[in-house]
This record gives sequence, C-alpha cells and structure tokens, in this order.
Amino acid sequence: MSRRRAAVKKDVTPDAQYGSIVVAKLINCTMVDGKKSRAEHIVYRAIDGLAKKIDKDPVESFEEVLENVKPLVEVKSRRVGGATYQVPVEVKSGRSLALALKWLINAAKSRKGEKTMVSRLSAELLDAHNKKGAAYKKKEDTHKMAEANKAFSHYRW
Repeated sequence: MSRRRAAVKKDVTPDAQYGSIVVAKLINCTMVDGKKSRAEHIVYRAIDGLAKKIDKDPVESFEEVLENVKPLVEVKSRRVGGATYQVPVEVKSGRSLALALKWLINAAKSRKGEKTMVSRLSAELLDAHNKKGAAYKKKEDTHKMAEANKAFSHYRW
C-alpha cells in the first residue's frame, strides 16, 4: 500500500462494435504485445460464435457468462501470531470482474481441443454459460476454499 495517495482509476473507453466497457476490458486482457486489432478480432468472433450457439444478443449472452464466472468470495493470507491463515473475504465488484476476465482468458489459452484462439475462447465462453469448463471450475474452487476456511473469518481486517 502506498503511503502517498490513492491510485487513480483509469476509465476504459467502450469498444467500437458493441459500445460495451466490459467487452473492451476483455479485449485489453486478450491483447498480447500491443496487438489490439488482433485481440478485437478474436474477441468479436468468439462473442458472435457464442451468440449464434445460444440464440441471444451477443453482449447480453457475454454478460450472463461473466455472472457465472465472477467470484463472490476469495481467501487472503493473514498472518496472526506466527501462523498464516487463509481468511475468506468478499470480493469487490471491480476485482471480481478482473478475476473473471483473467480466468476466462487463461482457461481459453490452456484448452487443447481447438486449434485457433477464436474457437478456444468461444468454446470456453459456451462452457461458462453452461456452468462448466475451467473458468467456472476456478470460481467453484475459490468458493469451496472460502467455505472451508470459514472458521477463520473472525481474522478479517
């Protein structure tokens, strides 16, 4: 933590195609080596593929996926008297969105069945919509860890 002043939050400009800030954040998370147009291509095609498979509005279907993947609680390490405890803490909305986007991208990158990143991301979004897949499992594991360490919740700060 800085002792000077609070960090200033930068505003993300909405994306060009859908006008959504959340999609713009996904594009920024997907981007590698500053190649934004390539990341836009991947994300737009993946979201369109998801929308075709579930017959809904693309942004609405993507936001449903995010609601399925966003964590509500997580554990943070807290050192008390020489022992380290995993203390369950509620997740703020900005962090939960950031975690969900990161989990989706990492899960898509680690998929082996599909050949292109577009198909990997589209398949991961569809799996998350159906409440399965690696990103959804990561959320469930986080919640299970917090539930298991509920006894240490009085160490919350």
